[in-house]
Amino acid sequence: MNFEAILKERKFEAIVIGGSAGSFSIITQILTELPQPFALPIFMCLHRLKDKREGFKEALEIKSKIKIEEPDDKTMIQPNIAYLAPANYHMLIENKNIIALSITELVQFSRPSIDVLFESAADVYRDQLVAILLSGANRDGADGMKTIKSKGGLTIIQDLSTCSMTTMPEAASKSTSIDLQLKPNEISDFLKIINHLTFNEVL
Repeated sequence: MNFEAILKERKFEAIVIGGSAGSFSIITQILTELPQPFALPIFMCLHRLKDKREGFKEALEIKSKIKIEEPDDKTMIQPNIAYLAPANYHMLIENKNIIALSITELVQFSRPSIDVLFESAADVYRDQLVAILLSGANRDGADGMKTIKSKGGLTIIQDLSTCSMTTMPEAASKSTSIDLQLKPNEISDFLKIINHLTFNEVL
């Protein structure tokens, strides 16, 4: 697939990634393969046990080439960092500079909720956002992908043949017209090209 042709007319400022059951190994692979430095901030919402605050971030860090951070409320956003939604907190993008945390009610039985992250990011970044939805066993993220698509963002789901649980990406594809369905290695390649084009644009 000619990703450069898809991306040459686009400019992106942020990446959001959501996943649930079966996504941990995929996000680990993506983080392992990301180029260093990475030109954009990455925001990740992965369903996790609400009372288990230790070990999740550390497990992702083992192979990641970029820094992973569980932000506090009002954390300043920087490129080359993957921000991981903390256990039992919704993570929202308040503006292009600040992350906000919330303990409002569960959304799609989840806190953190992928929908909450995706919808807040769509409001801020609009057509300069890339959204990636991975394997999962519920429909969290489907409404967020629909919002992102409506505001001009680029939507990607994990190729269903590679998902341990297809409910989440399938729900997104039924909710809106998804731009790309990619295998994990293709997602990594896509992000590498975004990084390359962004750095060239800056230079």
